[in-house]
Amino acid sequence: MSTLTLAARDSSTMVRRQLRRLLRYPSMTVQLVVTPVILLLLFVYVFGGTLGDGLGGGPGGRDAYVNYVVPGILLMAAATAATGTAVMVATDMTEGIIARFRTMRISRASVLTGHVVGSVIQQLLGMAVLIGIALAIGFRPNATPVEWLAAAGLLTFFVVAITWLAVALGLKSPTPEAASNAPIPLVFLPFLGSGFVPTDSMPTVLRWFAEYQPLTPIMETVRGLLLGTPIGNSAAIATAWCAAIAAASYLWAKSTFNKA
Repeated sequence: MSTLTLAARDSSTMVRRQLRRLLRYPSMTVQLVVTPVILLLLFVYVFGGTLGDGLGGGPGGRDAYVNYVVPGILLMAAATAATGTAVMVATDMTEGIIARFRTMRISRASVLTGHVVGSVIQQLLGMAVLIGIALAIGFRPNATPVEWLAAAGLLTFFVVAITWLAVALGLKSPTPEAASNAPIPLVFLPFLGSGFVPTDSMPTVLRWFAEYQPLTPIMETVRGLLLGTPIGNSAAIATAWCAAIAAASYLWAKSTFNKA
């Protein structure tokens, strides 16, 4: 077999290991799926009436707000799942299984690939559940099939980028407990962007941060693709941010893993 074939075989084995691990310990998976759903229901049914009336340009209320808030909740779901990825990577690093893998004739890259692919699958399934629940409570996108594919592609790109970042954070964390706290700032970025309210409603300094942080153009692009709102140059900026985060995080994770 060629080196590439062996690496692909080893990577598929590590992906199966990761998926079996998720099935064996379902409590974390359930928590990572349920938390964004609870936030969606909370914001729509508790705050949605008031916040929806403040959006302007339409009838307002909960119906308007559920359409507005879904992109932010989707990105928050990915950031929440990144916490689980960081914990699992840190657990592997501290429990000795990585040292065992190093003594075996397997591709070194397959270990991290297994974590990334397994986590991406988990996150995309979680997003599908979240979108299903959003549709059930009034989310009404008007996207064409091509726009749905474009939105799914951007969300997948973001998930891959943030997963590599979570892997890098897990590798750098001394314990699984520390790893569980490392990605927490990512969870709050949708709040400090256009995830829950328009940025023009914020004070000047916070508005500047909200408009230029990485998640805002991603949310604006997803919102525009699914709901027909203006996108402007958000798509290009969102793609650039995802590419930069993915590349930097991959190189960071690879360097840290090779030195461990």
